[in-house]
Amino acid sequence: MNTARYKPIRKITRKIMVGDIPVGGGSPISIQSMTNTDTKDVSATVSQIKRLHDAGCDIVRVAIPDMNAVNALSEIKKNVLLPVIADIHFDYRLAVSAVEAGADGLRINPGNIGGIRKIEHIVRAASDKGISIRVGVNSGSIPKDILAFYGSPTAEAIAKSAMREVGLINAIGFDNLKVSLKSSHVPTMIDAYRIVSQECDYPLHLGVTEAGSLIPGTVKNAVGIGMLLAEGIGDTLRVSLTRDPVEEVSVAWSILRALDIRTRGPEIISCPTCGRTEIDLFSLVEKVERGIADIKTPIKVAVMGCVVNGPGEAKEADIGIAGGRGKGILFKAGKVIRKIPEESLAEVLIAEVKLLAGEK
Repeated sequence: MNTARYKPIRKITRKIMVGDIPVGGGSPISIQSMTNTDTKDVSATVSQIKRLHDAGCDIVRVAIPDMNAVNALSEIKKNVLLPVIADIHFDYRLAVSAVEAGADGLRINPGNIGGIRKIEHIVRAASDKGISIRVGVNSGSIPKDILAFYGSPTAEAIAKSAMREVGLINAIGFDNLKVSLKSSHVPTMIDAYRIVSQECDYPLHLGVTEAGSLIPGTVKNAVGIGMLLAEGIGDTLRVSLTRDPVEEVSVAWSILRALDIRTRGPEIISCPTCGRTEIDLFSLVEKVERGIADIKTPIKVAVMGCVVNGPGEAKEADIGIAGGRGKGILFKAGKVIRKIPEESLAEVLIAEVKLLAGEK
């Protein structure tokens, strides 16, 4: 039987740069997030960006609601390593000033900027500095005439809106763009990206807007973003959660890892427990997760609740433990290495994973 795994053919889009991060053109799919600090609080914003960098974020976006935030942007840029995108709404002057303050990219919705002349000012500023613009359209910002034609914020309406905005910017002579088409309704979001993927070769920024809290938001993002990536659509992504943005990055890495697109850090394989479980597996998994959270080497780690079946069910893991009543075993690649007292299972596994990763 042929067991070769199907791998989608990724659509090759044009390549743009966000700071030193390539987006599109076959480049690695980049992970983005957005700070939720007050941008004017330079210390808090820099601290959060550094945490995002440590978590594996590639590009960060900050809100620029006023000139005080613009002034803070230049200080933020001096103290972080990640490319910083300025998120602008309504006031074109903020976008122009953000470019002068050192933004590595702009995110705008041309529909709420206030007309072609104001968009021209933004485009010229970006062009002079050689930075890219993300045209971001979502289901709540569709122009009235398009909304009236389609009757509701359908995928077709979102796609039409995005392509109109792209056309306006192209007409000014600017094409250093990427595009996003977001909806909180996952099927609509998926279809909108499918349409635009066929209509242009700009890099696509994937995301589900207003996805919600941790569990429902993770599900929405995993389904929406994951389905598109599995079809070869998408060049960069942001997982949207009503949580600490570091958790957005963690979920994003989990999506990419699940599809064998990018890997970073340990992947924990653990069983859902059953009547054979004779240890506190929930606490054990939490201890192991905390103990190996800072490791960046891709390693599959199994934490199983049954000594009998553990190694066999998790034989694809690089290393793991399986617990029983008062004891457990350490195994590597499905082979039992030694027995361990139950109270030492987490400590031993954490030490062995660090050793395998080349860390002390």
